[in-house]
Amino acid sequence: MSVVVVSRNRAAMLRRCLESIEASEARATLQVIVVDNGSTDGSSQLVDEFPDVQFIRLPKNFGLTKALNLGWRAADAEYVFFLHDDTEVQPSTIVLLASALDTHSDAAAVCPLLVDTQGQPAAQLGNLPPTREWRPATPGSEPSPVEFPRGAALMLRVYFIKALRQIDERYGQFGSDADLAAEIRRASRKILLVPAARVRHEGRSGYSSLESADFLSSRAVFLGKYQGFGAGLQARIAAVLGSLVAFRLGELKYTIAGQKIDGTQE
Repeated sequence: MSVVVVSRNRAAMLRRCLESIEASEARATLQVIVVDNGSTDGSSQLVDEFPDVQFIRLPKNFGLTKALNLGWRAADAEYVFFLHDDTEVQPSTIVLLASALDTHSDAAAVCPLLVDTQGQPAAQLGNLPPTREWRPATPGSEPSPVEFPRGAALMLRVYFIKALRQIDERYGQFGSDADLAAEIRRASRKILLVPAARVRHEGRSGYSSLESADFLSSRAVFLGKYQGFGAGLQARIAAVLGSLVAFRLGELKYTIAGQKIDGTQE
């Protein structure tokens, strides 16, 4: 299996994430890749601490979606496990997820149960179209299908991404996980939640003006792609008006421009 961790300016979290991967079962069979999205906090120094990890360093923050594409293209294995840097895996997690894909041929992807620091289910499941709101999963005893799990920890069959050619790069920091979930559903395949596989997820509570604008732009892209041009345009107009009424001027500026995390415009 290949493990791809995307990170930016969170060296301490990345270290804990990599330490947990190093303690994983069957570590010798894992290809571990870190895509560093233009970090300036010394994250690059971790290469000396983890000599068996492949680091891909980007000159600036290109956003999550482009980093994920760089990561899976560097992967050699049949399955790729995408992780955010604010996660820690249990020793059995990666093996359990791969076994679930081996067993369930109708599944294009699997995800672990995200848990908080107390080991309780953390916010993980969302709705399509994406709203940036999450709810904890209710774990059963066996793998079960879910519509849209958070992309903080998601294992996919590489051939499925290849069939799409790539993860749609019209999304910036947000939206790639929702798009993959929608593509999997459109292909009549499943995403399975494997409750025995667990990943601790730190998560976050706030977003910058640029990040909020990036999400609004990504949501408009999603609606335009799956519900038609009119739905996408309506979402863009609503995003601008919402920012204006709430007097979120920074968000308004970026939303009008359709600016993504990497500075490009949609």
